[in-house]
Amino acid sequence: MAVAQILVTLDGTVHDPDVPFLHADDLAALRGDGVFETLLIRSGRTRKVGAHLDRLERSAAMMELPAPDRAQWRGAIEVVEKQWSRANPDAEAWLRLVYSRGRENAPDAGPTAYLMAGPVADRVAAARSDGVSVVTLDRGFSTDLADRAPWQLLGAKTLSYATNMAALRYAAANGFDDVIYLSSEGSVLEGPRSTVVTVTGTTLTTPPSEAGILPGTTQRAVFETAASEGWTTRTDALGRADLIAADSVWLISSVALAARVTSLNRYIMPVSPNHHDFVDLVDRAICVDRE
Repeated sequence: MAVAQILVTLDGTVHDPDVPFLHADDLAALRGDGVFETLLIRSGRTRKVGAHLDRLERSAAMMELPAPDRAQWRGAIEVVEKQWSRANPDAEAWLRLVYSRGRENAPDAGPTAYLMAGPVADRVAAARSDGVSVVTLDRGFSTDLADRAPWQLLGAKTLSYATNMAALRYAAANGFDDVIYLSSEGSVLEGPRSTVVTVTGTTLTTPPSEAGILPGTTQRAVFETAASEGWTTRTDALGRADLIAADSVWLISSVALAARVTSLNRYIMPVSPNHHDFVDLVDRAICVDRE
């Protein structure tokens, strides 16, 4: 029988996802004081586990959380994977790893850690097949803020996603599907839930993580596979003009994978002659085990 969601704690226990789980004073809910990762389960396998655990560790270290126990997380991921594949053998799923500082009024209880999985949203299938219309929005900081203000946690995947969700709501209210953030200097940063990649000929370019963006696990996998197959890969500053000049612009993420930007600020983007080659490249990249 198909199931809608799966909830598993780090010890491998499967919980009823419809029963209240978090304490009311958990700092994940109160302050967004924690980190998370979202992975893709496809064809019964969770993709790029090692890369996501690497980033979970980096984010936890930036927030001064205890180092995640990789063996425990891997074991719990396998439990979720088996549960999902048994109930939904042909369906893709998102798998979210959540790791918070724990309870405000019971700090000795330690961090809270759990995993959830559910079906990939219909909007994801639409983004993959039809692309997305995008608006550029001001992120409100300069590209050197990460160095000047490490407490801003730029480059960590934290649970504090309120501004990202607000940006997506603003975009939707104005007739757009998604967002590309710009720095105060006008440099391209990232999407609220994606990495920006341009394709020009056989050259792939993405903004540098030093600009204060989250290092993309899928983007890294794509660049590694692309380099091994003769593509040129670059990490470099991009502006709005570079997006317009590219053969195509893509929003890359672990679940949506590759969503082509079909319009940018209502300017219709051309369809690249390498469109299908790039989509195939992304699909292959998430299947490669380099962990």
